[in-house]
Amino acid sequence: MNAMKELLDRYGALLGEVDAWFQRCLDQQPDLIACRNGCSECCRGLFDITLLDAFYLRIGFDKLPEPLKAELVEEASRRLELLSRVNPEFVEPWLLNAIPEDDWDALMPEEDETPCLLLSETGGCLVYEHRPMTCRLNGIPLIDVSGEELFDEWCTLNFTGEDPRHLADLRFGFTELFTRELLMFRELVSRLTGTARNEVDLFIPAAIVMDREKIVAAIAALKP
Repeated sequence: MNAMKELLDRYGALLGEVDAWFQRCLDQQPDLIACRNGCSECCRGLFDITLLDAFYLRIGFDKLPEPLKAELVEEASRRLELLSRVNPEFVEPWLLNAIPEDDWDALMPEEDETPCLLLSETGGCLVYEHRPMTCRLNGIPLIDVSGEELFDEWCTLNFTGEDPRHLADLRFGFTELFTRELLMFRELVSRLTGTARNEVDLFIPAAIVMDREKIVAAIAALKP
């Protein structure tokens, strides 16, 4: 089996564990959680995803019909060009790490309500089975089984009138999950570049137009 495919298959299995946790939360708190496949209230604006997510997303993207893929590539390129006008240093292959982190917010303002590029006209995700980790985690506070709060926000459509941070059945082994994710990410970068990095981030439009050779060259040019 191809080493890269094997790595991405393992990452898919890890994402499957996240899906199983989320489904368990839905089953246990059906009256408190509004999130469902097809709800797109959080599919707005830009957010950073990891290079590992980008490679996994591309598996789903490559399965789309060719005419649709061509339309999405054109629109992704248009959106990225607009972002380069916001910050001229933000250029192909569009790695966020190539610019100071303090400048990231200008590229993804909180008030941006632009629908995700991969959101269909009916409100579903075009690459649902290959969507990024953050898309699977959004909506519920991330409380580790130890009680540590890793992310204490949640969708305003969920838990109306109740604080979910006190619901023990929502907890999950997030610390261990993110450790495994990081190890897979480091393995990916090592396979691509022969070096070790803990972070390479980009936007979904950048993942759609991603050129592997340009990505490798850009990572090599990043500061340690």
